[in-house]
Amino acid sequence: MKLSTKGRYGLMAMYQLAAHYGEGPISLNSIAEMEGLSEAYLEQLFSLLKKNNLIKSVRGAQGGYLLTKSPNDIKIREIIQALEGEMMLSCCHEPRETPCQKESYCATKEILEKIQIQMEGILDSMTLADM
Repeated sequence: MKLSTKGRYGLMAMYQLAAHYGEGPISLNSIAEMEGLSEAYLEQLFSLLKKNNLIKSVRGAQGGYLLTKSPNDIKIREIIQALEGEMMLSCCHEPRETPCQKESYCATKEILEKIQIQMEGILDSMTLADM
């Protein structure tokens, strides 16, 4: 299992916003330069982060982006979910019209559910401030 560039780059960009929390807005260009990322790609990621109310934009000459709340209050899981969507290891939890035919004898269901619970617990236990 590998986190996509959306998740990795989004975490890197959010780290910069956390590192400069309380100093005012940071331009997308500055974040791109600090992390060595494409500004155009960051625009796409920031659109998702903004839609999920993790960041806000400030217009104008001194504008840029800010976190919507303290780095201590933003869980890593929130960031990854905003960028990647719900991370599900098993298809058992996906919405479906008909029940899974293999549910009663699925060899992987129990172990994947345990891994899912642990993964969610870890991502919920870490905040942006922990980075």
